[in-house]
Amino acid sequence: MKSILKPLLMVAAMAMGMNAVVTLPARATLELNVNKGNVEPMPIAIPDFQGGLGAQISEIVTADLKRSGLFAPIDKNAFIEKIANPDAQPRFDDWKVINAQALVTGSVSKEADGRIRAQYRLWDIFGNQQIAGEQFFANDANQRRVAHIIADAIYEKLTGEKGYFDTRVVFIDESGAKNARKKRLAIMDQDGANVRYLSDGRSIVLTPRFSPNRQEITYMSYESGQPRVYLLQIETGQRELVGNFPGMTFAPRFSPDGQKVIMSLLRDDGNSNIFAMDLRSRSTTRLTNSTAIDTSPSYSPDGSKVVFTSDRGGRAQIYVMGADGSGQTRISFGDGVYSTRVWSPRGDLVAFTKQTGGEFQIGVMKTDGSGERILSSGFQQEGPTWAPNGRVLMFFRDSAGGPKLVSVDLTGRNEQSIPTANFASDPAWSPLLE
Repeated sequence: MKSILKPLLMVAAMAMGMNAVVTLPARATLELNVNKGNVEPMPIAIPDFQGGLGAQISEIVTADLKRSGLFAPIDKNAFIEKIANPDAQPRFDDWKVINAQALVTGSVSKEADGRIRAQYRLWDIFGNQQIAGEQFFANDANQRRVAHIIADAIYEKLTGEKGYFDTRVVFIDESGAKNARKKRLAIMDQDGANVRYLSDGRSIVLTPRFSPNRQEITYMSYESGQPRVYLLQIETGQRELVGNFPGMTFAPRFSPDGQKVIMSLLRDDGNSNIFAMDLRSRSTTRLTNSTAIDTSPSYSPDGSKVVFTSDRGGRAQIYVMGADGSGQTRISFGDGVYSTRVWSPRGDLVAFTKQTGGEFQIGVMKTDGSGERILSSGFQQEGPTWAPNGRVLMFFRDSAGGPKLVSVDLTGRNEQSIPTANFASDPAWSPLLE
């Protein structure tokens, strides 16, 4: 049968050796409304893709979609039709019987030049039609990325929003005895695979953060005995000293355009204030000038505002100001102490850690302070970071002997443990890869 994947658009989907041929099909009739308060996961059937690597690719796609909490993959033992030709129209009635609303078929093959070719089709079972189809070419090193990109495409087609599976997370890998913990800077895929260490553990490293537009991170290291901020190019390993700031207490964060870093600095007077540094000129601008402790600044997605924590009102609460330091306004008034707040990439919410009644809570509120919701509570948990689509948070929680990474969606009902070989803390989610 002639393929109906007509290559209408060629795009570079990977900087590391992938191209995609994309077909833009007719508008889908099947849609999952993720803006409802209580989303019922969509039943979806994902048979093994054809070809030697097909089962591996389809398993990763299945795991990604299931972990999102928005999809309920159907047990393969329930399948009536056995897909022999992923290009052929399926027997829709066979999939209706098992209550599948969507079906994904696909294949993986080797090209003459050694690259792998992966293609998929997304079918609307009750609409009796194909609603998406794409094919990708990649080198062997990017097999998992192919699967994540396919999962992102399916997620976007069925929800109308960008996925977050083709991303990475930088974090602090912790190993050894609790009183002599070895801490290494590490990076992994968002599902815990492909862990790679970026530091050797001979010095303490803390608070890694991603650049918004490059595969670059900023972090703090005590290798010289004093806290110093570095920029690290992930792929090349090239490292650059940003500055030596004695007494710096909290992690720097990038501005949305990647040209500035905002941070909290502790001065000799014992007060902590917020400064912004231009990465090109290395000039710093003081944004707050209070006798209180102002910490943990985070830019809004458009770069016009900054959210931060201050105890100027007697205890740590959340404040918002202009990017130039103007209009400093308190937005949180709840019980407890707020910390580690970070603006959502969608611009609609601020995530935070809140300590109250002996518990640590991960929550969100609107940018004016209204609509506070607690997503997770525990003995000790903190450090939320947003997935790039603003639908999921990752944080770390102290568990038997050490911290572990956890994710939770905005409903608070889909909480997932992120597998790591050792203890892990202080995650930072990357933008979607390019």
